[in-house]
Amino acid sequence: MRKTLMALMFAAALPTVAMAMPPEGGPMGGPGFDGPGMHHRKGPFDKLNLTPEQRQQVGKLMGNQWHGRSEITQKYLAKLSPADQKAMQDELAAKHAKTQADIRAVLTPDQQKTFDQIQKDQAQRRADRAEFEAWKAQKAQKAQ
Repeated sequence: MRKTLMALMFAAALPTVAMAMPPEGGPMGGPGFDGPGMHHRKGPFDKLNLTPEQRQQVGKLMGNQWHGRSEITQKYLAKLSPADQKAMQDELAAKHAKTQADIRAVLTPDQQKTFDQIQKDQAQRRADRAEFEAWKAQKAQKAQ
């Protein structure tokens, strides 16, 4: 049960971590992306054309979300009853929704439209992946 919960939490955190990663050439090092021959990694926030101030604010919000998720996770890991698992999932979902709303508030109206589309696209990808995983599990069951 504990391994399943940890895997679920890890999988849920991956999109947040990917979006919070600084661009190449950022504070974490790596080659820059402005010079000749350098490559720029495309991420969901690139479509928003964020100003440096917005990028900093969004990065801070994403970092706060990550730390908050960690605190919530640690708080509930010691209590793994089904009711506690549900409470943890609800709290994580509420914190995620608040962070998304806070990020959206930093954006201009045009950026908000793009952000909303990004969120919709990501939700669709998650739904498609869940459907695929269910199909794969069903296929494995039939094979046995």
